[in-house]
Amino acid sequence: MGSRYRELGVDVRKPGIERFKGAVDNLYPGAFCVVQRDPSDPKMGIVLHTDSAGSKPIQAYIMYKESGDASWFKGLAQDALAMNINDVLCVGAEPISFVDYVAFNTLGIDRVKMLGALADGFAECKDALARGGVPISFAGGETADLPDLLRTLDVCVTIYGRVKLDEVITGERIKPGDVIIGLRSGGRSKYETAINSGIMSNGHTLARTCLLSPDYLAKYPEISHPTRGRYTGRFRIDDQPDGLGSTVGEALLSPTRLFAPVAAAVVKSVGSGVHGMVHNTGGGQTKCLRLASNIRYVKDGLPEPDPIFHLIQGEAKVEWREMYQDFNMGVGFEFVVDPASTERVLDVAEGFGLGAQVIGRCERGGGKNSLSIESRFGKFPYD
Repeated sequence: MGSRYRELGVDVRKPGIERFKGAVDNLYPGAFCVVQRDPSDPKMGIVLHTDSAGSKPIQAYIMYKESGDASWFKGLAQDALAMNINDVLCVGAEPISFVDYVAFNTLGIDRVKMLGALADGFAECKDALARGGVPISFAGGETADLPDLLRTLDVCVTIYGRVKLDEVITGERIKPGDVIIGLRSGGRSKYETAINSGIMSNGHTLARTCLLSPDYLAKYPEISHPTRGRYTGRFRIDDQPDGLGSTVGEALLSPTRLFAPVAAAVVKSVGSGVHGMVHNTGGGQTKCLRLASNIRYVKDGLPEPDPIFHLIQGEAKVEWREMYQDFNMGVGFEFVVDPASTERVLDVAEGFGLGAQVIGRCERGGGKNSLSIESRFGKFPYD
């Protein structure tokens, strides 16, 4: 699986990370995030989580170099923060504080303008989260001038959160008969100021290289590895293909949605009716496989993928089975809930103006977790 992506040097299965299992102190190995006991309070758990905006900063770099406008870097703050805070909420943790780490090539980027744009982005995210009922403090971080190490830049965030150990959402309560509810990654919610393309922060190496013209690589060789079919597309960043609703550059840089306000509100409203939550990042629609045991996830009610995914599939000539593994395909966050809680979860999501629908169900597995995606493009099994 993921053959085209692997050709580009990215493997969504991340072989090798299993070597860390014995070294990590984790109270709930099957949970979405690592939870550790607070040494000062045995009833509380600590969640430390770190992630980045992936290769998305390269797209911002291209936009910056082409326009001279450093504000294209601003959305990367939301990408890095969302990739963490959405994950932390999946175990029911309360996010307390975060720090950033911004490493960049000082020879190609104006540090003052770039850092100013990121600072504005983090400030706007904090305000949006506070309005959504998920306040969090920003404790600074670190910048690193690394012209010999990085071709462009890397934007990372680490979050600290806490959760009562008797309230951790581990996924262990997921059972046959549970309902899977999906939240849209595209469109616009009531707490956002712009329409989102839905792409979030995964799959960008594939998306960028299949859509953008090789002229960009010739002009900016620092944006890529020189081999393995880089930049084979036919689009400029300001092209607007039919049906996309924005330019190609704008669609690729659309920030990862902050699902945290909705997740926090659902947990508060539904409580123990929530058996699991999934942030569909690396692994796309197969991310649910990491939760519970001996469950067959059936997703036969997924919405039509957003236009950006149709564009990527058509240009990259990637099989739809791989698309559902590489991208979120229009559903960025999932709740696995008791059937009795279904309507309440949908009502809460609707209150945020966020598209939500029942996308599937849980069945008894055949000894291990598996997933079946049933769509108009075909029926695809995963395990």
